Amino acid sequence: MTLTLYPAIDLKDGACVRLLRGEMDQATVFGTDPGAQAAAWQQAGFQWVHVVDLNGAFAGKPVNEAAVKSILANVTIPVQLGGGIRTLAQIEAWLEAGMTRVILGSAAAKNPALVREGAKLFPGRVAVGIDAKGGMVATEGWAETSDIAATELARRFEDAGIAAIIYTDIARDGMKTGLNIAETQALAAAVKLPVIASGGVAAVADIIALKAAAARQPNLEGTILGRALYDGALTPREALAAC
Repeated sequence: MTLTLYPAIDLKDGACVRLLRGEMDQATVFGTDPGAQAAAWQQAGFQWVHVVDLNGAFAGKPVNEAAVKSILANVTIPVQLGGGIRTLAQIEAWLEAGMTRVILGSAAAKNPALVREGAKLFPGRVAVGIDAKGGMVATEGWAETSDIAATELARRFEDAGIAAIIYTDIARDGMKTGLNIAETQALAAAVKLPVIASGGVAAVADIIALKAAAARQPNLEGTILGRALYDGALTPREALAAC
């Protein structure tokens, strides 16, 4: 099988950044032209772009709209967006603006009815982001940890018609310590939905290991690529070849 790779563009104050474990004061700026970065990922051969409005995740509403629209204007490949999307009107607006898929994170934990309604109105275009600390769901830009287990939240949306679950191990995000394949595989085994791994990809070995896991758990659909791509520890060519 072929994994789908999602190079990430995380937006803070209009710039492309990477955080360490989701800490906003631990941001490294990798570029100030998100549209150009998206175009570079497309030119490198990636088939998707994964975008997160970090300010929006904390504010509970879209903040980096100009940067996101610049990304949409500069690529023809599909783009998915998460961060601060909390209403049906926001989902609809982004899809109408050209977004292929929107990701509901905090809203999924706090307002599951929104996920169900959005997935029903826009089939295949709403994904759920499950961000976990120690297996428990975190919300509001990871500032709050809930008492809901990640696998339990995933099961709640089994029949909702969502496109995928994006599972992030917060402790590994931006740390380049390797994907938490065991936990991601366990979550994928708990549901029939496509699952995208996120958090900690350090080198091509992580992609190879995920591909091996996907041979046993076919709904492991792909992975988000972040810091390792930006600092050169992983090149687009070797990442794509490993798939």
